[in-house]
Amino acid sequence: MIARLRGLAFRRHAARLGTSRRSLGRLALAGLTLAGLAAGGLSARTAQAETVRFWYHVDNPENPMTALVQKFQAAHPGITIQAENVPWNSYYDNLYTALVGGNAPDAAMVKLFAQPRLVEMEALEPLDARIAQWPGKADLLDNLLKLNAGPNGRQYYLPVQYVVLYLYYRADLLQAAGLQPPRTCDEFRAAAKALTQAPDRYGFGFRGGKGGWDQWGSFVFSRGASLTKGGLTSPQAVTANQWLLDMFQKDKSIPPSAPNDGFQEIIGAFKSGRTAMTIHHIGSANDLVAALGDKVSAVPVPNCDGKAWTSYGDESLAIFSASRVKDAAWKWISFLAEGENNAAFIKATGQLPVTKSASANWTGHPKRFVDTTVSSLPFAAVLPQNSATADFVNTEWQTAMQQALTGRITSQQMMTQLEQPFR
Repeated sequence: MIARLRGLAFRRHAARLGTSRRSLGRLALAGLTLAGLAAGGLSARTAQAETVRFWYHVDNPENPMTALVQKFQAAHPGITIQAENVPWNSYYDNLYTALVGGNAPDAAMVKLFAQPRLVEMEALEPLDARIAQWPGKADLLDNLLKLNAGPNGRQYYLPVQYVVLYLYYRADLLQAAGLQPPRTCDEFRAAAKALTQAPDRYGFGFRGGKGGWDQWGSFVFSRGASLTKGGLTSPQAVTANQWLLDMFQKDKSIPPSAPNDGFQEIIGAFKSGRTAMTIHHIGSANDLVAALGDKVSAVPVPNCDGKAWTSYGDESLAIFSASRVKDAAWKWISFLAEGENNAAFIKATGQLPVTKSASANWTGHPKRFVDTTVSSLPFAAVLPQNSATADFVNTEWQTAMQQALTGRITSQQMMTQLEQPFR
């Protein structure tokens, strides 16, 4: 229709000029030439570099992203990567705000806890077909895609690194106190009390601020608590939570700063000797060894009443459904999950590679921490895939834990408060 209207207007314009049939033909030819030039210009603009906005978070000052971007862009001259390192403490707040405001990146690093909320928001682009056709799929470690599957069974995440939490301990301080690394929760609590020499040293560096739910889970989920209706308010769950609160309030084997302590605080205190034990993953191993050498070692988190629970920590990549450059975004995120690129990326993040090729001869961490990670895998777990879990991890746990540690609410009140979204 548009073409017919253009032709009619062209002929009327020619008639007004008093043109002959031959002149009309010449004008038509000129019009086609101009149209061709316009189409060529559009094609040229289309062929210009597509820009992929990518969000990630890396605390290590030796950030590999610039080199990876340069390598990728050299291999894909039609794609420009704008990589933005967003601080962890505000990462998901910023991401949700950007998604709601229509200013989200095209792709980003994401964690499992956020997946249910993002799926509910219809913010994620399904990756099933792309992954199925991707040559790199065969190199991914077994079960990683299964662990990262969405709540509806679809694949929205592409794994890029993983960890499992375990117990770090100061070997020098335990040896001086005549203690062995704790294997049970009773041994752990006794060791924490014995190692405490307040105000100079405390037995356990507890992360009571943002991100500390997985430390808490080792002592509470292992004793039967769960993120389900009745799963946090059972007598066993409330007692398990009180057990940990008592370490802070009665034993005083946890630093007074715990209600506000985040990652930097617990690691800094452990390095300085202000705490003798803490829980984190292999991502901290190299930094701790650089500071402490053989004075630092690790064992799996202690088992409580015969059962252990630890958090499988993921970091994956996703493309957002609103992106206008999905093909380019896929090329970028799949590049980060392949062989040597994956290995280069995680050398800065300190986690473990997701590929078989990079894992085969991995020398990125001292063997004792790799062995502890592997021996913890049998009881590693992920939280339920639903939107209530996202709130629990991102905001609710931290608020309730701080209130309970400081005595503003009881253990029962804390667990009732946390369970409410799961009913």
